[in-house]
Amino acid sequence: MAPAALPPPRRLDWGHLIKDAALAALAALVLAIPLVGFQAVEVNAALTIRTRFGWVAIGVAAVFAGRLLLGVAQALRPVRAGEARARSLLALDRQRSALLAWLGVAVAIALPFLPFSSRYVVDLATLAAIYVMLGWGLNVVVGLAGLLDLGYVAFYAVGAYSFALFAQWFHLSFWECLPIAALLAASFGVALGFPVLRLRGDYLAIVTLGFGEIVRIILLNWVPVTNGPAGIGDIPRPSFFGMPFAARSPPGTTSFHDFFHLSFNPNHRVIFLYYAVLALALAINLFTLRLRKLPIGRAWEALREDEVACRALGINPTTVKLSAFAIGAMIGGLAGPFFAAKQAFISPESFSFMESAMILAIVVLGGMGSQLGIVLAAVVLVGLQELRGFAEFRMLIFGAAMVGIMVWRPRGLLARREPSLRLQGGRGSAA
Repeated sequence: MAPAALPPPRRLDWGHLIKDAALAALAALVLAIPLVGFQAVEVNAALTIRTRFGWVAIGVAAVFAGRLLLGVAQALRPVRAGEARARSLLALDRQRSALLAWLGVAVAIALPFLPFSSRYVVDLATLAAIYVMLGWGLNVVVGLAGLLDLGYVAFYAVGAYSFALFAQWFHLSFWECLPIAALLAASFGVALGFPVLRLRGDYLAIVTLGFGEIVRIILLNWVPVTNGPAGIGDIPRPSFFGMPFAARSPPGTTSFHDFFHLSFNPNHRVIFLYYAVLALALAINLFTLRLRKLPIGRAWEALREDEVACRALGINPTTVKLSAFAIGAMIGGLAGPFFAAKQAFISPESFSFMESAMILAIVVLGGMGSQLGIVLAAVVLVGLQELRGFAEFRMLIFGAAMVGIMVWRPRGLLARREPSLRLQGGRGSAA
């Protein structure tokens, strides 16, 4: 059989491309002049305005060049009948994703002992692992069940404050508070789920956004309980089977370094917390992967695709939605105590809407329904937050990265949505 003839190359319409790039540069100029071109600075106790038109010119030139190159790339891309199929083949297959996942687990386990590792690196990896847990929890609600939740940070806050308050009032340890925080967060998830059972799309997003703000305002104004804007400090750290990571252990207890005959090192506590977060994150990963193969996971995916068809098949949308909200909230509640233990201080400012937006961005950029993509997106976004040399342009870089992902990988970094049920030889078998 003769090979299929390639389509003729396209001719570039430079006039249209340059006009399009110029319009994009003009829009960037209009936005950049007030946002970047002027900066308020204090000189000799007086507020003055400093201009930065050089940065404006650099930004406008970058937008013009980027838009022009993007237009040229799109114009030169050949069009084939099987383009949709070729695009689907870009998704990672099961063998490659499994290899990449095991490689990531190996790197994560060895991270504290690598040559470039330091306390800062381990602390940053701990934060990334917490965001991975939050991403996997929100993925249950958004990626699997298709319920847009903009107030997910509320469950994160419930878990963190539950640990801090129970440890302060009842002197419970970290490990005793962890299941309590998960149960309380799950109950808040059910409480959110009941009023929004009939809502979809934008209306559901608005209500969940309001729920997140209600929780934050309660934490801010309920001063006798939450200490208001001052927050809660002196949060206890997790111990290793009751052995604290302290230079001097309390009477009647043995410290970690004394039990293992080691010299005291404050990094022991940081490394232990990192491994505790990593172990729980891996357990949550296995838990959510298993849920996808169970009837409840298939019901979530069916609800995401068509709620009317679910009702016709006898699936109860109320139970399915509430289970998604409860399990997603429970995972967020499990991440909260680890954040509180890591910081040893929490306040309502730590649980603003920007945190919800950050978690949702992790799920969307990683690929809704993709466990591995969420890990990669969490590492990338947490790393972008730590660009200390570009502190003034951190949000600009963050926005540019999101726009780039949406242009070149609209389904996410590692988008791969496998069916939960495969038909092989006429018989159904779980994937």
